[in-house]
Amino acid sequence: MFTGIIEELGEVVGVEAGADSSRITVRGEVATSDAAHGVSIAVNGACLTVTDTAATGGEVTFDVMAESLHRTGLGDLAVGTAVNLERAMVLGDRLDGHLVQGHVDGTATITERRPGDRWEEVRLSLSPQLAPFVVEKGSICLDGVSLTLTAIGEDFVEVGLIPTTLDLTTLGRKEIGDRVNVEVDVLGKYVHRMLTLDHGENR
Repeated sequence: MFTGIIEELGEVVGVEAGADSSRITVRGEVATSDAAHGVSIAVNGACLTVTDTAATGGEVTFDVMAESLHRTGLGDLAVGTAVNLERAMVLGDRLDGHLVQGHVDGTATITERRPGDRWEEVRLSLSPQLAPFVVEKGSICLDGVSLTLTAIGEDFVEVGLIPTTLDLTTLGRKEIGDRVNVEVDVLGKYVHRMLTLDHGENR
């Protein structure tokens, strides 16, 4: 479980593409400082399991399977790409963002950026499959960043990015046409599931 508060802007230092999988190595001093085999780190919002650590520290490797490559933008990563990193939360810590599972539901594409006074309004396309799970002023996780939705439509969402988010996450570097990972609010998914179940299943 994560909070959507990015700890560090890391960098991809290795990618080994397989037929339907990938091994990705990431450098990040903070997020990898206490990493060990089997721990979870969110990379651009996708919960990945550490499968190897560098002897000198500072780097970790993840095995990414086909499902993750299909659902997320992890397959777009290349050496030198910046990534948002967050370690799994510790029970008892402050929850400054919102509850994030690291289970990416799909991707969205940036279609518009409107600069304001030291902040930006960003519009992203949203698939019809994810649209039922978003509400205005609700929470959404984009590339691992916990954000509040400022506007929604049938095929889009909008968020406002403050200077800290622009400076310290990948969202400040993304351009129109770039994809981001999307995780909708887990509560919305459970409520939608319960409301759409055939009543006969509950007898």
